[in-house]
Amino acid sequence: MKKVPERTCVVSHEKLPKNELIRIVNNKEQGVIVDLTGKVNGHGVYIKKDIDVLNKAKKSNILEKSLDTKIDCKVYEELENIINS
Repeated sequence: MKKVPERTCVVSHEKLPKNELIRIVNNKEQGVIVDLTGKVNGHGVYIKKDIDVLNKAKKSNILEKSLDTKIDCKVYEELENIINS
């Protein structure tokens, strides 16, 4: 039986399978981007695919603190579109 990789959501602190999370990366060349492949270089954090978790992240600036940089509102909009689709 193959082991399913798990990661921790930076907002809810739940351990979940990687496919239930979205990776956000702070990349030197591109800045903060949503990484759907899971392979982009840079410091990455994971967030649960849940609109309530995303709203909590926006309110408390958890992603900005974890990635140690300012996050553009376009990144939040992209995350919202991915969660709602």
